[in-house]
Amino acid sequence: MPDETASMALPVGAQIRDLRKARGMTIQALADSIGRSVGYVSQIERNISAVSIPVLDEIARALGVGINWFFQVSAETPAEEHGVVVRRANRRRLDFANTGMVEELLSPGFSGAFEVIMGSFAAGAETAEAPYRQRGEAAGIVIEGRIEFMLGERVFILEPGDAVTYYRAEPHRARNIGDGEARVLWIVAPPSY
Repeated sequence: MPDETASMALPVGAQIRDLRKARGMTIQALADSIGRSVGYVSQIERNISAVSIPVLDEIARALGVGINWFFQVSAETPAEEHGVVVRRANRRRLDFANTGMVEELLSPGFSGAFEVIMGSFAAGAETAEAPYRQRGEAAGIVIEGRIEFMLGERVFILEPGDAVTYYRAEPHRARNIGDGEARVLWIVAPPSY
């Protein structure tokens, strides 16, 4: 059965462009505020260049929103489910253009002590070209596929059912080393989206 949420998600570049225009900000002003070139911002907006979470966070702050703004909700949540249940069709989805990575927020909001994210990696896709630093703790369990998880200088090969827990301040990244899609259920505290 095809994933119906895939066609409903607006690519992150288009979301950045739409919000920038709504704020009356030029590409030059956005590029200046995040310390990047106009060409780079333009490529992100056209979904030609991938955008990492740290850069997306900088863009969000420059545009006056939280990074959670870039997750799109595909349907209305019934009142009795608000803050408790997240239906598959209501997941907020972040599609990283040209990276083979998609993240879906499984938590109903951003105010709790943690968040739950389903990360999907196409074959060869990885979380970032270089490890990056964040605050808090995280854990992941491989649901499908094979993941190479790098934590500092250590490298771990994770199979379905294997889990990892780490402090996010340590450089880290994950890469799908299998032939098919890999899926990882991430639990992050405090919430970063």
